[in-house]
Amino acid sequence: MVIEMRTTNKIFILIGLLVFIFGIGGYLGFKQIRKTTYPRVNGVPTIYLHGWGASGQSTNSMIMYAQKYAHAQKVLTVVVPKKGQPYVKGEWTTGVARPLIQIVFKDNKESNYQLTSGWLKKVMVLLKTRYHVNRFNAVAHSMGNLTLMYYELNYGRNKKLPQLRKEVNLAGHFDGIIGIDDKPNRNSLLKNGKPRFINKYYRYQLAQRHSFPANQVAILNIFGNMEDGSNSDGDVTRVSARSLKYLLRGQYKSYHEIEIKGPNAQHSKLHENNRVNKIINDFLWD
Repeated sequence: MVIEMRTTNKIFILIGLLVFIFGIGGYLGFKQIRKTTYPRVNGVPTIYLHGWGASGQSTNSMIMYAQKYAHAQKVLTVVVPKKGQPYVKGEWTTGVARPLIQIVFKDNKESNYQLTSGWLKKVMVLLKTRYHVNRFNAVAHSMGNLTLMYYELNYGRNKKLPQLRKEVNLAGHFDGIIGIDDKPNRNSLLKNGKPRFINKYYRYQLAQRHSFPANQVAILNIFGNMEDGSNSDGDVTRVSARSLKYLLRGQYKSYHEIEIKGPNAQHSKLHENNRVNKIINDFLWD
């Protein structure tokens, strides 16, 4: 009986030691995970937003060019599901002066910009709470432009969220897309810069334009003209893209637009065009 009690006590002591050892190990491991996952980082990140039906593939060329020629570094890919919270791939460590963040929407064919701007807000909340981001730059292609615009109109003045500083609009369809609500050479800009024909999205943006952060954002607007008679990049007309200036008149800190001409100015080729890549880099980091 005494031997059995001694044996039982030894078993309990051994179990207690194991629980203590694993508990300490788990605690230290948890601290290490928190330290690795939530660093306090430096540098103003630049986010890249793809267009309709696209993925990270469509922004890879711009990111790789920035890494090669502008000493930038891709630190994260943020994947945004249709429902639920965004999740992160990669590691953003301290000391990266020009961090790049690629954003990928799993539902890449959503044209409800109130919804997609809400998805982008979730990304901004994540960057703010996890990485202490206060400011950011953005490069948007095609429909990514409307997601960014609606985000700024809806949430851009919320000082609890990261504040936009530089914005690159590439092939932005602010007032229509060919084949959907626009036609080649149908629209034109009036003397004051306002487009003659206005679609529902542009009408909404006009009504909310004063919600865009005032005198804060430097804008570079790049659009294509294939010089095939359509005055467009095949999907977005010059008028639709250039309507951005009238839309944000008096709101932006600075505005500059550049027209790319020729076959490589086609809508999907613009984000593969090294002349465009250099212009973007010079604007963001020169």
